[in-house]
Amino acid sequence: MGVRHVLGTGIYLGLPSMIGRKKRDIFAYIKDRVWKRINSWRGRALSKAGKEVMIKSVLQAIPSYVMSVYLLPESTIKDIERMM
Repeated sequence: MGVRHVLGTGIYLGLPSMIGRKKRDIFAYIKDRVWKRINSWRGRALSKAGKEVMIKSVLQAIPSYVMSVYLLPESTIKDIERMM
């Protein structure tokens, strides 16, 4: 029928299609995305209120989409909280 067998390693709708035993390594890309976003704000002169708004509106949206589908490891969640 012409159907190919694929190992399933890839990303679909921004999420990993296969989850193995090493969940911490698989979800490391979330920490990278949060860290890149924080570093892009370093050059801006933001007040504490401005930083709070940016965290609430942008940084919390990144992991919440993934958390609506998968249960993230506690270590990943704690690492993201430390970055904020």
